[in-house]
Amino acid sequence: MNLVLYIHGMGGGGDSRIPRLLSEHFRGTDIRVVVRTYSFNPEEGAAQIASWVEELHPGLIIGESLGAIQALRVGGLPHLFVSPSLGAPALLYKLRVVSRFAIGRWYLHRLFRPKEGDRQALLFTPEVLEKYPAHWEAAQAQARKDLAAGLPFFAFFGTKDHYKKSGVVQLPLWREFFGDTYQEYEGTHFMEEEYVQSLLVPKIREMLALQK
Repeated sequence: MNLVLYIHGMGGGGDSRIPRLLSEHFRGTDIRVVVRTYSFNPEEGAAQIASWVEELHPGLIIGESLGAIQALRVGGLPHLFVSPSLGAPALLYKLRVVSRFAIGRWYLHRLFRPKEGDRQALLFTPEVLEKYPAHWEAAQAQARKDLAAGLPFFAFFGTKDHYKKSGVVQLPLWREFFGDTYQEYEGTHFMEEEYVQSLLVPKIREMLALQK
């Protein structure tokens, strides 16, 4: 069994759309996609994900959006990304000032619109948001180790990704770390189903095959 651990984005969870599409596509094959809801507190989330890696022994890790930072903290595995939001930790850290006030926390919930269901609870508190710079530093440190070890990294970016304007998604920052190991598609931050099928699925098969 080829197991893929999917790290969902901010506010995502066990019922997120892309891993559900992947699970449906790979049903009846030797590829299994696992996605679980982890804590928005980055250190708690990192501990949860580390325990899942130890339990599941995945052959590939996928990080979507803000989940890319958590995925980067997992060492020793090939990494694949969908709309990696490498600039998000800096933005979340800035929002800690707003989160000190009840009206600010209300505004952040209105802005990010948490969804019901098996989804990540978004706890916009200063205590949580102030942890994101160190979270990003830990992700960079582990990525450097994995790059030095020759492990593969690849990302998909949407040309119509509106998060580029805010600096949450930064293609130049990706290139600074990982070079030209990416592909753009004519879609949004939330990879549309046609690109999940035509781009993400074949890349998963390719990266899993490299490990054999």
